[in-house]
Amino acid sequence: MAEKTDWEMKAANLLKAELKRKGVTYAQLVEKLAEIGVDEKEVNVRNKLSRGKFTAAFLLQCLQATGSEHLRL
Repeated sequence: MAEKTDWEMKAANLLKAELKRKGVTYAQLVEKLAEIGVDEKEVNVRNKLSRGKFTAAFLLQCLQATGSEHLRL
């Protein structure tokens, strides 16, 4: 299996930190994504964040679903 690049790790950590800051679990994220029309399974979300392999669109969907308006890079 290929190792995560620094950028993939940064993206995954950024999203994980935002979820933690908002107090949103993966299960809750799946529910919030469904509310905006994004169909994901909890196991898929967990795997995406674990691997750090997800699209910019998925990142934006997650941020929108959790009500995040600002990010600190």
